[in-house]
Amino acid sequence: MKTFFVIIFTITWASFVNAQSYFTIYGKVVNSTTQEPLKAASVFAQNTTIGTVTDAEGNFKLQLPGGGYDLIITYTGFTTESKRISAANAAATININLKEKEKELEVVAVTSSTEVKDGLAKYGAFFIEQFIGKTQNSSNCSIQNPGILKFFFSKKKNRLKITAAEPLLIKNTALGYTIKYSIDSFTHEYNTEISTYTGYPLFEEMEPANDAQKIQWQNARAAAYKGSTLHFMRSLFNKDLNVQQFEVQFIVKMNGKENAMPLKDVYAALHYAKDDSTQTVEILPNQNEAGILFLAEKPAINYIKENPGEPGAFQFSVLNFKPQESIIIEQNGYFYDQNDVAVSGYWGWCKVADQLPYDYFFTDISK
Repeated sequence: MKTFFVIIFTITWASFVNAQSYFTIYGKVVNSTTQEPLKAASVFAQNTTIGTVTDAEGNFKLQLPGGGYDLIITYTGFTTESKRISAANAAATININLKEKEKELEVVAVTSSTEVKDGLAKYGAFFIEQFIGKTQNSSNCSIQNPGILKFFFSKKKNRLKITAAEPLLIKNTALGYTIKYSIDSFTHEYNTEISTYTGYPLFEEMEPANDAQKIQWQNARAAAYKGSTLHFMRSLFNKDLNVQQFEVQFIVKMNGKENAMPLKDVYAALHYAKDDSTQTVEILPNQNEAGILFLAEKPAINYIKENPGEPGAFQFSVLNFKPQESIIIEQNGYFYDQNDVAVSGYWGWCKVADQLPYDYFFTDISK
């Protein structure tokens, strides 16, 4: 059943890939204090396979598929900068001023911290479960440099915090990617059992050993895409949720209980508004909490075992929007501000091991 879906679905998306438009971003990276150019600064569109380094004059150039991205700029000894970009930025050069890190403050922060000396041994496995995930793909993922992780535990707040001074190098042999993940911080609140993390992943496609492995990775990526947040956002942008077998329900509290409310007109309830000039879609849901049903596939067996009260006939996820805050969706599925939306349910269970880059699109492997 899984293979049948891949063949049919890839054919549907083949024409989209061929019609995909591109735009070029130009920029320059300098030291904010001296205005001297920074050579070999890393510049990449986060959560994609697209990146480069600056030349001797601090200049860079990136060609990107149509849509929106967070442009990430890093340089050793300087603070990381992030800038939202889209085709609208293609007309002008982007100037990036990087600030030097304040080393003295870093030393004070470390010496006064609650760092756990044997943190990797004590919390390493827990971090991998919460960050990489517990799906079938996660068993084929490995962190190549776990020694760079630092673990801090606050007894007062009952909180675990994990940081890394360098990017984590993740090898995902299930999907055929290596990921350089610049993680800002990972936090787990034991009082609520909620884990949150922020960071900037850069994907690189692995070289398949043969045609069989290439097809295997294509099928695995298609399976990971099916029903994902990326799939949903693109379907919402294209206004074809029904065709892609997504259903949206509002979750409302009545008499102290949560109830799912089906929507007669989902796009009206979301206040769907498309701007053809910028190729973006804005939504502002009538309710803050929305249940997302993916009807084409059941949840993974491991998910049902861990969450026996969840539906078994379809994948159920929840989007929790900040009150009165809209989000903007680009044609590639990128949306902002991502801090205004919390994800839980099935999507919350699928973590880095099942993540795909924004420049991933189906190709027709049947030809």
